[in-house]
Amino acid sequence: MRRTTAACTTVLLALVSAACATSGQPQTQQANSDAPATLSFWSTGGDDETAIFQKAADLYHQQHPNVTVKVQTLSWDDAYAKLLAAATSRSGPDVISGGMTWTIQFGARGAMVDLRKHGLESLKAQAQPAQWESAVSPDGSVYGVPLDMSTLALYYRTDLLDKAGLDGPPKTWEELTAAIGELKAAGVAKPYSQDWGNLDWIGYFNYLYQAGGTFYTPECKPSLGTPQAEQALAYWVDLYREHGAPTASVEASDALDTGTALVVGGNWIAKGIDVNKPKLKGKWAMTTLPAGPAGPTTFIGGRAIGVTSFSKHAQTGADFVKFMYSDEAIAAIVDEARKRNLPYIPPRPDKVVDSSSFTPDQARVFEQAFSTGKAAPGCPGWDESAPDVSKQLQSAILGKADVKTALAEAAKVMERNAG
Repeated sequence: MRRTTAACTTVLLALVSAACATSGQPQTQQANSDAPATLSFWSTGGDDETAIFQKAADLYHQQHPNVTVKVQTLSWDDAYAKLLAAATSRSGPDVISGGMTWTIQFGARGAMVDLRKHGLESLKAQAQPAQWESAVSPDGSVYGVPLDMSTLALYYRTDLLDKAGLDGPPKTWEELTAAIGELKAAGVAKPYSQDWGNLDWIGYFNYLYQAGGTFYTPECKPSLGTPQAEQALAYWVDLYREHGAPTASVEASDALDTGTALVVGGNWIAKGIDVNKPKLKGKWAMTTLPAGPAGPTTFIGGRAIGVTSFSKHAQTGADFVKFMYSDEAIAAIVDEARKRNLPYIPPRPDKVVDSSSFTPDQARVFEQAFSTGKAAPGCPGWDESAPDVSKQLQSAILGKADVKTALAEAAKVMERNAG
């Protein structure tokens, strides 16, 4: 299973323009809070993920017999477009989940409830700070809150590192490129590959922040014209052009299984390696990504959850969203995730080790990544910009543009979509 974020879907400009018309719409008349209510929750992901969230919804119904929450799957491929269409028509679900910054974009178009009106800013104390910052609008509006967390790890073949005489995985950029060279010298044909974020902005994100750069300034101005951004892109490009990282994406578990020694991949990969690749059992391990000159910052992904402004059950929807942070809701979700061998990490850092569906050792790696991680920018126009930003970054990797030109063109895209 591949996770994605707000940039996974290319958005039709016509839909974006149409959605803007939702701003300034009259407030939806609310239903009687004491009457029976059925809430529709459109959950971006797969059917198994819908099932684990339905467990929490069923538990909420047990505690609130008048309220039924029905969870429906939206695939990552078309969720953004479907949710924008719902925003445009002001009809559809009461509750939505999707990429971390989606609710910001929908909220700016008048399609989301500011959850501060229902006291949900209190959840900030429980959330991972950088992820909360990513979900909150630049003007402070809370149109969505984190629903879960995901991140990346460095997976490695212990037997192949032993073959090359390495006493452990690389911990810095310099150690990474040195390890690739030593693995090659030892006859390892495929030293390194990247899975989640390969030739994509998510892959660059890690190097950008590890170099001390950012996509935007705190004022949401593009900030790719910096020495840090150039250093990060030059290093990332060299991993492909000088050190042989393949441009073709291979899922991390498949890469390990076919002899790649070091693989950057999403946290969910850890759930399936021993089950799907039994020959690898005892031959692999995982750690955090190598740190750059500014530190070990790693991308934090996940989904945001919020309440639509056209829902007739805004207060109930907000109460359900708050319930998803409770110990009992998280326990129900994790229990079902474990039964289905699904990756799930709750949005509360205090629950990562004891209440995720991963083993404690795996969860501790993710906990460490989350402790210094950063999430996608919540600036205006980012979701519309991300696919084209990725194309500009690819142009540098593929030798079609130099580093400065690629970054300058990416910044132009971000500036143009900022509105």
